Amino acid sequence: MRSWPEVYIPSIDSRFDFPALSLFNSASQSVQQVPVQKQYRMYVCGITPYDSTHLGHAATYISFDLINRYLRATGNAVDYVQNITDIDDPLLERANRDGVDWQELAESQVDLFRNDMTALHVIPPKYYIGAVEAIPLVTRKIHELQSAESIYGVEEDLYFRVHADPDFGSRSHLSEEEQRKIFAERGGDPNRLGKEHPLDSLVWLSQRPDEPAWPSIYGQGRPGWHIECCAIALQYLEPDSSSEYLIDIQGGGSDLIFPHHEMSAAQAKVSTGRNFARMYVHTGMIGLDGQKMSKSLGNLKFVSSLINSGAHPMAIRCALLMQNYSRDRMWSDDLLEEASKFLDELILYLSQPDCAPTQEVIQAIVNALSSNLDTERVFSLLNQWIKDSRSGFLGGHPGELSRALDALLGIAI
Repeated sequence: MRSWPEVYIPSIDSRFDFPALSLFNSASQSVQQVPVQKQYRMYVCGITPYDSTHLGHAATYISFDLINRYLRATGNAVDYVQNITDIDDPLLERANRDGVDWQELAESQVDLFRNDMTALHVIPPKYYIGAVEAIPLVTRKIHELQSAESIYGVEEDLYFRVHADPDFGSRSHLSEEEQRKIFAERGGDPNRLGKEHPLDSLVWLSQRPDEPAWPSIYGQGRPGWHIECCAIALQYLEPDSSSEYLIDIQGGGSDLIFPHHEMSAAQAKVSTGRNFARMYVHTGMIGLDGQKMSKSLGNLKFVSSLINSGAHPMAIRCALLMQNYSRDRMWSDDLLEEASKFLDELILYLSQPDCAPTQEVIQAIVNALSSNLDTERVFSLLNQWIKDSRSGFLGGHPGELSRALDALLGIAI
């Protein structure tokens, strides 16, 4: 599937020191250092395209954009892959509700997502892969799991035995009671008759009446959710055979920790015999005016709507970066106004011929980002630089700081 346009990334002077990046690993429940290496493999779960890009989506992809930018700034390569779940129950349900063709709905929302990512200055993935185009990869992965004796049938559907992975549950740290509850809430079917274990996950859904399906050696049907990401990640990220881990970073929102990331990782482990990801990195949820933001409550804020109402895309980006990526946080009109004022002042002082010293602030920004993407510290540094420039401090180079903010934070001015 077509991604969005490439983003120009300015270079940063070699005199700046880049410490190794550390990130919070959900699997170890600790901040860990990402090993320094010449190439990184990062997979971030994409959207199910049945609605516009909301601020929760934007916060997630902007956060992983920072990781992508930081690792690239160290002079190393990042292979970044993202999927689109362009066939799934929520998409079909929305299309039926609105009386539209499900493919047209998916295509329209993917186009809108591309536009939003372009406006927000997010580096596109190297491969942007839809579930439909990945069906041959999914059936191949199912075959590998069958060879490992971890697949069984329920009527004409196929399921994966999650406990074929001896490490199942170790990445999400939930009791089985919690797992069952969350599984039921997030698309699972723990109570289906015929399953060997309530948590076993669907890998192939046989065709239902009036639903789309594709031919395969398993009959007409479509992929399960978790195996889609497993198959796409392992195909397009081309794991290094000498590494203990198949990929370096598995990312997404914290609502994907279980079941999605746990089950994808289990399928990868059983089919390859190797650990899926070195790091499981997750972003917090975005709320609105003190309340959880969700489709069910109907209180989503959409990126395209904010831009159409006059919000500067870089102000939206700044607002989403002002608090730590891994914490749940609130969106409000006041936050956007604060970010807009900050951006106006930043642009003002970056457009002056003279400004406060910049070399020290750039190095401090690099150090803050290396420490689990400490963007709160970054914005504190920038606000102090603005204050110093307003007070008449001199000796800086505005172009140097502007390029660094573009390269590291994606704030293009």
